Amino acid sequence: MAAARLEAYAACKTELLKFIDETNCAPIMVRLAWHDSGNYDKSVAAWPACGGANGSIRFEPEIEYPANAGLPKALNYLKQFKEKYPAVSWADLIQMASACAIEATGGPKIPMKYGRVDAADGSACPEPTSRGTSHSAGLPDPAPPFPCGAQDAPTHLRNIFYRMGFDDEGIVALSGAHTLGRAFKERSGATEHGYGDAKASKYTGSGCPVRHDKKAGVGMPGGKAWTQNWLTFDNSYYQYLQRGHDDDLLWFPTDAALHQDEKFKPYFEKFATSQDAFFEAYCRAHKKLSELGSKFEPAEGITLPVAVSKM
Repeated sequence: MAAARLEAYAACKTELLKFIDETNCAPIMVRLAWHDSGNYDKSVAAWPACGGANGSIRFEPEIEYPANAGLPKALNYLKQFKEKYPAVSWADLIQMASACAIEATGGPKIPMKYGRVDAADGSACPEPTSRGTSHSAGLPDPAPPFPCGAQDAPTHLRNIFYRMGFDDEGIVALSGAHTLGRAFKERSGATEHGYGDAKASKYTGSGCPVRHDKKAGVGMPGGKAWTQNWLTFDNSYYQYLQRGHDDDLLWFPTDAALHQDEKFKPYFEKFATSQDAFFEAYCRAHKKLSELGSKFEPAEGITLPVAVSKM
């Protein structure tokens, strides 16, 4: 049984890597996993009340929270994998897809652990105000008014991430995932740019060269990105100061906080200079985020052979 389960997980990961690479859907997979994990509260001991990576995001009311707009699309992408590999829990599948998305776009191979137990139903969804925020169960906003009541962006980021157990380095490292993806008017509403070429920004149209391997393809065009090559996982997010402000790219108060706050700034500068340092810190932070609030069976979890990480 254990061998069959391991084989199913390995096969699922191989197919996910291929699917994500072919459909260019990496950013939304990262976002789905982050939002499933990101309502974790370290002060709550009971499972699944503590939140975290338990798959509760697939249920109402959580999937309908404002911060999760657009994520049913990602869940629909994953349904075919859940049907083919029922031994893979939803919580694992969501986190596996995120790690595959990082790898498929040229990022590091994250040493993931699997075996997460799924939340059973919507009763596991944290209440929208249960994490000290006015909506969306403790997920961050990019600009004021901040839902936690903070008066500035650095305080907001610390309120959100300290609740989950991260330090300043982890906050800056996880923020680097914005090297992937875009914001959309129809989702966050944080930009005037929306779905399709007609509403795309300078760097998000159908013909833009954004993949790490220089191949054609953007997935769905439109929206506005943080980086020019938003289907490439690298350290370009941190090179904002070197390249200078670009009105065709996003840069929210929570992004600016990383190079303006005196405690965040050393990590921002370090990651701008060294992609290796960023990848190392990101791997640690991503792995931690993916395991927040998770209950594993077996308790030690399941680790896949390294060979499975090769595309």
